[in-house]
Amino acid sequence: MRTVDGSRLILHIFCSGNGLFLATKQKHATVGINMTSRLGHKAAASNGSDFKFREKATPNYQMSASLKSEVRRLNVIHLLVWLLVAAQMVVSHLNLLSHDTVAMPYQWEYPYLLSMVPLLCSSLSLPKNNISYLVLSMISAGLFSVAPLIYGGMEMFPLAQQLYRHGKAYRFIFGFSAVTVMYLLMVVAVQVHAWQLYYMKKLLDSWFNATQEKKKK
Repeated sequence: MRTVDGSRLILHIFCSGNGLFLATKQKHATVGINMTSRLGHKAAASNGSDFKFREKATPNYQMSASLKSEVRRLNVIHLLVWLLVAAQMVVSHLNLLSHDTVAMPYQWEYPYLLSMVPLLCSSLSLPKNNISYLVLSMISAGLFSVAPLIYGGMEMFPLAQQLYRHGKAYRFIFGFSAVTVMYLLMVVAVQVHAWQLYYMKKLLDSWFNATQEKKKK
């Protein structure tokens, strides 16, 4: 390449990490022009060192979400059982129906109303993965859900035995033997509370493991 005055112009292009470097040589004089990249600095990419954490985080999240779903379903069934017990108490104590239609509640039903406590604690623990509420729910479930059912089974056993042997019933709920109806309700309640404790224990382990993984980071 020649300039206006006829001298030769030599162009040299160098590539560096910061962009292009253009050098012109004319009559043994070198002029440097730094052509920086318009793209600016490149974003630092992950070197893959966090792959193991991301690989573990996804299964933990999926397990937690699945266990939460199971606990919520069981909580709904628990609430329905609680409402049935509460409805019997309200109807019988307020004399909305005769006691021949809806019998007076058994003794175990009164402390069972406190099973609303573990139900509330469990529901409050799920949105923000609150371990304290979940532990409180498990402890109170043993006291206010399982214990009254055990007592109720012993309380109604002589009446169920009498009904089975002699066919005599003294309490009725809409024409059915009250002891039969309440035993069926107890069978459902026992299974619900057993599964609740099982899934809450697994959920607690999942949250605890996730917390430990965060501390190791």
